[in-house]
Amino acid sequence: MPKRILQGTVVSDKNDKTVVVRVERRFAHPLLQKTVRRSKKYKAHDEANQFKVGDVVSIQECAPISKDKRWTVLAAQA
Repeated sequence: MPKRILQGTVVSDKNDKTVVVRVERRFAHPLLQKTVRRSKKYKAHDEANQFKVGDVVSIQECAPISKDKRWTVLAAQA
């Protein structure tokens, strides 16, 4: 089964080797058909501490690294 890849913005880089990435999804409301935005934060592994707040990055699923870290950062988007 392929691993999920999500795209989001780094909102925190205060932890060592970890960044917090906010991923936003858009969908149509079931009744009103208005576009709704929902976001979720994921903790992702950043081995070299190279990503900073505001960077747009791709994250990929991985085996659990810590209690709540199950994603790794692939690369920054252009």
